[in-house]
Amino acid sequence: MTITIYGIKNCDTIKKTLKWLENNNIPHTFHDYKKDGLDEHVFNLAIAQHGWETVINKRGTTWRNLDETIQNSVNDENAYDLAKEQTSIIKRPILKHNENITIGFKEPIYKSILKDAL
Repeated sequence: MTITIYGIKNCDTIKKTLKWLENNNIPHTFHDYKKDGLDEHVFNLAIAQHGWETVINKRGTTWRNLDETIQNSVNDENAYDLAKEQTSIIKRPILKHNENITIGFKEPIYKSILKDAL
């Protein structure tokens, strides 16, 4: 079982997620967008499974600070280019478990999808 968490190290939700995984002795790796760059395969997998509207955080400051023209032009095909330039715009965390993507941290969902590791 391969579990990777994608996000930004100083994000409170990332800290909570990593702590939960550690407290439950679930082996994982952490990929920091700011340090390691955006993984195009994982991002496109997330878009394919959930759509850009779920992967891009439209409630955050980064989105709100974008020009309205850019906001209106985002779609599944160009979301990667935006996210690559503005990694803070991606919802966190993205959990990759094998080839399945989960967006955000909700303990009941993590318990369900990681039940074999608990």
